[in-house]
Amino acid sequence: MAAPKKGRRSPGAHGKPGRSLILILLVLGGLTGGMFLSGHTTPRLGIDLAGGTSITLEAKNQPGKADAINPTNMKTAVGIIERRVNGLGVSEAEVQTQGDRHIIANIPRGTNEKQAREQVGTTAKLAFRPVLTYAPSTPQPKPSPSESGGKKDGKGDKAEQGDKGEQGRAVTDDLRAAPADDDKPSPKPDQTKPPTTPPQQQPPGVTPELAKKLAKAQCNTKEQRARTSEQAAATEQDKPIIACDAKQRLKYVLGPVGVDGKNVTDAKAQFDQKRGQWIVTMSFDDKGSKNFGDTTGELSKKQQPQNQFAIALDGEVVSAPSVDQRLTANAEISGSFTQESAEELGNILSYGALPLTFEESDVTTVTAALGSDQLKAGLIAGAIGLALVIIYLVAYYRGLSLIAILSLLVSAVLTYTLMSLLGPAIGFALNLPAVCGAIVAIGITADSFIVYFERIRDEIREGRTLRPAVERGWPRARRTILVSDFVSFLAAAVLFIVTVGKVQGFAFTLGLTTLLDVVVVFFFTKPLMTVLARGKFFSSGHPWSGLDPTRLGAKPPLRRGRRSYAVSTDPKEA
Repeated sequence: MAAPKKGRRSPGAHGKPGRSLILILLVLGGLTGGMFLSGHTTPRLGIDLAGGTSITLEAKNQPGKADAINPTNMKTAVGIIERRVNGLGVSEAEVQTQGDRHIIANIPRGTNEKQAREQVGTTAKLAFRPVLTYAPSTPQPKPSPSESGGKKDGKGDKAEQGDKGEQGRAVTDDLRAAPADDDKPSPKPDQTKPPTTPPQQQPPGVTPELAKKLAKAQCNTKEQRARTSEQAAATEQDKPIIACDAKQRLKYVLGPVGVDGKNVTDAKAQFDQKRGQWIVTMSFDDKGSKNFGDTTGELSKKQQPQNQFAIALDGEVVSAPSVDQRLTANAEISGSFTQESAEELGNILSYGALPLTFEESDVTTVTAALGSDQLKAGLIAGAIGLALVIIYLVAYYRGLSLIAILSLLVSAVLTYTLMSLLGPAIGFALNLPAVCGAIVAIGITADSFIVYFERIRDEIREGRTLRPAVERGWPRARRTILVSDFVSFLAAAVLFIVTVGKVQGFAFTLGLTTLLDVVVVFFFTKPLMTVLARGKFFSSGHPWSGLDPTRLGAKPPLRRGRRSYAVSTDPKEA
């Protein structure tokens, strides 16, 4: 018997479909197990299905600040907006960037729309307040609010003033032990060993009522900090407040506002080459310079922690530097900054709140009842579409419809588990357009099966038996399926890139299901067809198999004399 020609597969070499089937089943089991182990057994629902308010903000360029729209400023804005939304008492709100200049805030049902719109995208309250006292945020240990460890004297301070006049340095509570100058003068006693515990006797300005409020204040969870910050932001500027530390370590009693954030004219992060660390410089207008000088002049005469001034944004302390001298028009904040944290603080100081100007481009509010109705309608539409596809497959393809139905089931399980896992992983939320994308995907997946089945039928009509027809029809069907899915995926990708908001949900779902269609057809439908072609029901051309040669009008095999010659089963690309 002659060996097959080089480069050609022998008729019996049909691969090992069992491996592909086992692989896809293992993937199904792994995704399903991961879904149950993670506790996320249902997809996250978008605002239009779960109910709530969705606000889309678009960043706008400011005069003289054409490069203000950048990833750093967008990230800072997301953090500030998220703190404001949490101040509404919302525990499941989602704030994220979308594209280069859009921010979407999704606020679940139960939130007042008017209040949400007032909180999102508006200018926050930035203020400098002196620290009167502090306490650890229970149940955390008692850290020091500031371990300055700085080594400064008048000589060192003057060396840093430069040409900008009276400029000093404030040390943040993040600094541990950073030398101030190269000459290392003797440190001040009050900065060498800051207190490691809160003062036992309450300082002036801390009434018994404030001390009681400080003891009751909780700053350990996001919701607790949001409630405390909301109360602080609503307090008049000439009255003391209770404030939480943004790092969840401390809670403060802060005195009346010493400097309003509106008086900050400029602030920026820069790298100090001399000391090898990131710092934040800031400057004030005339009114702010006077108030800042008066406040820091008083604070510099006091001991820790009364020599600290707190930078409070929306009632939350973002930094609490200590002061060692009177500062006026220009000041510098140094500490254990990273580039990211220095830029964030610089943005907060420079812009007073949001580092960018935003405009509302879309606001959608959906009640819980309407969201439930829309979800129910979407599921009904999907069920009807799936039922119609199955009826068509059974009526036209008969036994072959079993392969199509099983493939649709595998595709559905893969889609459901991935949607459930992508919610907590990347913030994917199933909205109404995404449901529409999943419904459209039913037709795309069914189309792939139909292309393959018709190729097999064409081969049978040419007089080939089922097993050679399955192998010969696959390369031709494969090319058509890949081209069709590539076009669908390309359309989904373009739609995802050029759109914002809910339309991206449709594009994402369409792209995901298109990729899954390729996986299912290659690793499940084709191997399953190969396995079933070896069985008697399909290989014998049973009338209910959907592959009956007589019903398909198959040609009789070619004969020459008394010997019949089988047609080559070598697959060729169409």
